[in-house]
Amino acid sequence: MSGNHNQSLERAIEIVEAAAASGAHAIKLQTYTADTMTLPIATGEFFIDDERSLWHGKSLHDLYRIAYTPWEWHAPIIARAGELGLIAFSTPFDDTSVEFLEALDTTGYKIASFENADLPLIRKVAATGKPVIVSTGMATLAELDETVRTLREGGCDDIVLLKCTSTYPATPQNSHLRTIPHLRDLFGCEVGLSDHTHGIGVGIAAVAFGATVIEKHFTLSRAEGGVDSAFSVGPY
Repeated sequence: MSGNHNQSLERAIEIVEAAAASGAHAIKLQTYTADTMTLPIATGEFFIDDERSLWHGKSLHDLYRIAYTPWEWHAPIIARAGELGLIAFSTPFDDTSVEFLEALDTTGYKIASFENADLPLIRKVAATGKPVIVSTGMATLAELDETVRTLREGGCDDIVLLKCTSTYPATPQNSHLRTIPHLRDLFGCEVGLSDHTHGIGVGIAAVAFGATVIEKHFTLSRAEGGVDSAFSVGPY
């Protein structure tokens, strides 16, 4: 779901319902606040000045404030997902979000690309003993090796690595799907794709390369806008 709820709980529930009707198996939230992610500064590295970015002209704090899913929404969203037969889980970004999600008895966790080298967070998640999906964007093989070893040493036996190109949107040419069987051979775990491309073609091709999990950003309508709408897929 990411931030495509546009700060409306009603829309968030509608996204869950549309995802279920579309045949999705799971829906993933993101658990953070602007203040747990960054500082309220609008200069330097805290300001998105790249004109190629979808979020050009925003500070990181403003972007996260717009995109975050209020924590009090998690329980009703997860409950509605369960009613519709969807697995519901989330991406935590710090210890407090893991503790919050554990109180909700979430079924598993996702580690985002920007956090895949945050070993304290990874140890915290591994200690829950629940399945963990890790996006591999921006990581070297050495860093991924450390991540996977940390998860396994911490008690996590069910790991999925997602091939991920951390550009928004990504192109088919830069998706490098041949990495999928390579990662499976290297780490002996399930491998999938975190897909930021337009449409579903790259996801289908990933399955041909052995992907067993496909993650897509999902929205009700790109025309209605949203923080991730430009590279999100709508219901079909």
